[in-house]
Amino acid sequence: MNKKKEGFINRIDHRVWLLISFALAILIWVLIANSESGRLIFANPIQVVKALIKKVSDGTLWPHIYYSLTRVLIGFGLAFIVSIPVAFLMAWYEPVRNLIEPWIQFIRNIPPLAYIPLVVLGAGVGETSKIIVIFIAAFLTLVITIYQGVRNVDKTLINAARVLGANEYQIFFKIIIPASIPFILVGSRLGLSASLTTLIAAELTGASKGLGMFTRQASSSFMLPEMLLGIILIGIIGMIFEKIVRFLERKLTGWQETVE
Repeated sequence: MNKKKEGFINRIDHRVWLLISFALAILIWVLIANSESGRLIFANPIQVVKALIKKVSDGTLWPHIYYSLTRVLIGFGLAFIVSIPVAFLMAWYEPVRNLIEPWIQFIRNIPPLAYIPLVVLGAGVGETSKIIVIFIAAFLTLVITIYQGVRNVDKTLINAARVLGANEYQIFFKIIIPASIPFILVGSRLGLSASLTTLIAAELTGASKGLGMFTRQASSSFMLPEMLLGIILIGIIGMIFEKIVRFLERKLTGWQETVE
């Protein structure tokens, strides 16, 4: 009997599980929003949908999304470009690793809120300071992930290449880089996530537009539907980024097992 049940469950399509999960989440949301204590901090789904329709129809939501996306993509893009050579140099050359790694490990333990005042003093309250905060968060995540990936490349492959007469240049470009692609993509996923989670902190630096500012203003004004709407939109954007990177993983690393 148990085998039959297990077989039936295993045959359920993942899209059905997704619908079930979504329905359960909505049910829990409704129950919390309608509870005596929950209604003080939670708007119900209908209120959030109404807030979404209102903000879309009056055109006030799109600038917030645009500014947040721009900051995240620029900060992450710069971090991606800088982190790859730094990570490879750290992994490949011991002197570079000894000089840089302690400081990266030190800074990565500092929450973004702690260095925002320093960034504001150095870069002002414009867009530059917001991008710097996002850059730091994404860079630290990317460089550690890629560095660990390069360090964990199978030594058997490297030794085999040397036995066959490959020089350091060939080993680096023919073995190290291809074997590190899954880790670069995993780092990208984690870096994008770090960029989004740092977004609200970044927009503390005097932002007038952005989903972080939108959410914080709604919270300050006790506008629960708008506050939840901002949180949900940040989560949706994060899921879209995740799907894009996973698609690239399947296309670029289909020849080997990707890292989850």
